[in-house]
Parts: sequence; structure tokens; C-alpha cells
Amino acid sequence: MRDLKREPIVPGPDTLVLGIETSCDETAAALVMGGADVLSSVVSSQVDLHADFGGVVPEIASRAHLDVLNPVVARAIVEAGVDEPRIDAIACTVGPGLIGALLVGVSAAKAFALAWDVPFVAVNHMEAHLYAAFLEDPTLEFPLVVLLVSGGHTMLVEMRGHGDYTMLGQTIDDAAGEAFDKVARYLDLGYPGGPAIDRAALDGDPEAIRFPRAMIDVGLDVSFSGLKTSVINHVRRHPDVSSADVAASFQAAVVDVLVTKARRAAAQVGATGIALGGGVAANSLLREELLGACATDGLQGFLPSRAMCTDNAAMIAAAGWYRLGSDGPSPLDTGAHPNLRLPLRA
Repeated sequence: MRDLKREPIVPGPDTLVLGIETSCDETAAALVMGGADVLSSVVSSQVDLHADFGGVVPEIASRAHLDVLNPVVARAIVEAGVDEPRIDAIACTVGPGLIGALLVGVSAAKAFALAWDVPFVAVNHMEAHLYAAFLEDPTLEFPLVVLLVSGGHTMLVEMRGHGDYTMLGQTIDDAAGEAFDKVARYLDLGYPGGPAIDRAALDGDPEAIRFPRAMIDVGLDVSFSGLKTSVINHVRRHPDVSSADVAASFQAAVVDVLVTKARRAAAQVGATGIALGGGVAANSLLREELLGACATDGLQGFLPSRAMCTDNAAMIAAAGWYRLGSDGPSPLDTGAHPNLRLPLRA
């Protein structure tokens, strides 16, 4: 067997990477060629398993990954129309995420790498979200500002090149997705909260309630904890208020802050455009308002498809393709890191 740790790898347009993603409650596998050509992308959702709890239960998530990961990988290979020997590398999320869930994917990815005698590539989940837009348009020009908004993270990242990142701003408390989930739960709109708020807002008036836009005129960091509290207090004071109006007004406040900060960040670093990433990037109003703002500011706006906003393995494979070229294969003793941070420029 060749030395998977040290043999130089130069990925090319025909390099086929199998991506595996199990960081939270989605079991996903995908085959991506050349870092951008998605041959297959399979996602097995656990939403129904966690709905009764109003959030992800780590033990349930881990067991579900164990049950479905091998079938999901097998389906991705079949849908791609390739044979196993054609796969050149295995890329897998090693963090951040739920430790039990991560270990299922990491263990499986290493086993596949050993069995098929191909390199294993450890991928940072947050970095992978930065590549979601590149799956739609691999010709994106740097520098870019990426607005990464998910259930656990909200950050503005300057992307000067592949692997060259600077943190411009981030949440100081709740992530945007976390705020969506908590407000949706309080309004009894269902789980997951993001899509539930998005649906309810369609029937509401976004100007019905003027919720606060914390820190909107200051810097690039964001804060949503106070907004969440304001929603709860307003509903308590006005128990007959329309849930649709609350959802629409809350959503408008979140989007207003995010778009304002993204525009400020792009102007500050001289970006050519703004890209979205993360689960909240599927939000209808955020997508509409960001594209409108980019058109006004003369910037390019890049939106991944909704399927590529949520956790998926295609973005893992894409990030793995780039990491394979810059760093080579990862050691097979690489572990899972639930609190892994985005690698930033020194």
C-alpha cells in the first residue's frame, strides 16, 4: 500500500472526490469531479426524528448516521454512474459539529480510504460552506465577502483566495439560525425554525412591528439575542398579535442587519462580490435583499442553490479537492474536532 500521508497529490479536472458529511443531523455523501462538477449528491435528513424534541438530540443523530451512512454512500456512487476504483480521494467533515455524529463519518471515511487505497482528506465544515457558491460558479473572482449564516454560526469572511481567509465579523451571542429556531419554537410554528419562519412570513406584514436592529450602525459584528428577547416580550404584551406578522417582522430585522453588515464588509475590503453560505442562506428574503443590495452597489451576488445551502457532502468534496492540492492527504490518525475553528490568515 502506498504512503497515503506523504505521496504528493496534484488534483486535476478529472480528480474524483467522495465527500462525506455527518456533522449534525444530515447524513450525506456526494461525488464531485474537479472541485466543482457535482456528479451526485445524496442527503438523508433526520428532521422527522428530532421534530418532537424541537431540536437535534445528539445520541439519536449518531445512531441514525450509523444506520444510513453506508446506504447513502452506495447510492451516491450509483447515481454518479462510476465504479468504486474510479474514486481518487475521500473527503470528510472532521469538525465542527456533534462529536458522536462526526466520529461516525470520520471512521467510515478512513475505512473507505484504507479499503480503496486512496487519500483521506480532513475538511472543516465551515470552510466547506464557503465553497457552496463555487459549486454553482467555479469562476468566482476574489476577493469575496462570504456571509456564512447557519444554526450554529454567523460570520462575515473575507476570501482572498483558496484557503486564504480573514474573519471580518461574527455574532457575539446567538447565531442567526439559532434565533430563527428559538423564535419559531416560541411561536409554535414547527421545526426546523428557519423554513417555518420563512413560510409564515409570506402571510405577514414585515412592517407591522419595528423590532430592534442591534449594532446595525456599528462595525461588522452582529447580535441577535436581544432581538429574540424583543420578540418574546412583544408577544407576551400582545397575546393576540398575528404570528405571521411577528414572523415577517422578525425576519425583516434579521435580514436587514445581515445585508447591511455584508455591504459594509464588501466596501471595507474592496470585494468584487458577496456570496452566501450556510442553512440560513436558503431564506427567501435574505436571498432577494442581498441580490438587490449587490445590484445597487455594483457588486456580484452569488447564491448557492437551496440544496447546497444546507449541510451536504458536495461542498465537503469541493473543499476537499482544494485542500488535497494545498495540503496533501491528511494523516489517518486525524480525529474529530467538535469545536474546530475556521483556518484564518495569520
